[in-house]
Amino acid sequence: MRMNPVLFLAAVLALSPLDGVAGEKQIADVQEIAGTWQGWVTRDNGQERATMYVSADGSYRSLTTGGAYTEGKFYLHDGKLLYRSSRTTGAASISEDQGKTVLTVLPVDPLYGAGSRAEYERVE
Repeated sequence: MRMNPVLFLAAVLALSPLDGVAGEKQIADVQEIAGTWQGWVTRDNGQERATMYVSADGSYRSLTTGGAYTEGKFYLHDGKLLYRSSRTTGAASISEDQGKTVLTVLPVDPLYGAGSRAEYERVE
């Protein structure tokens, strides 16, 4: 009896641990994201490399290779990680995958570009 390859693959995936899949990490205190982060800021006109420094109180400063400087503060509201900056406001999330911690920042301000985003990897 031959097994359908699609059914076989579905069974393997259902029974396998999802070690390689990134999982969102819940943050209980903004101190957990303190440190140095490096990544990319994506806007309508392309991507720029950026470095962000986050203090234990959630305040941060970010600088892109193009010279854009932003200051702001991360905070928790109803269990969600949010931020307010000198440019915009939005939501943020932390995920972990294969030993890497990634901070994703999503602005919601339509003047700044609600489709923009930034992804940083913790370096310190």
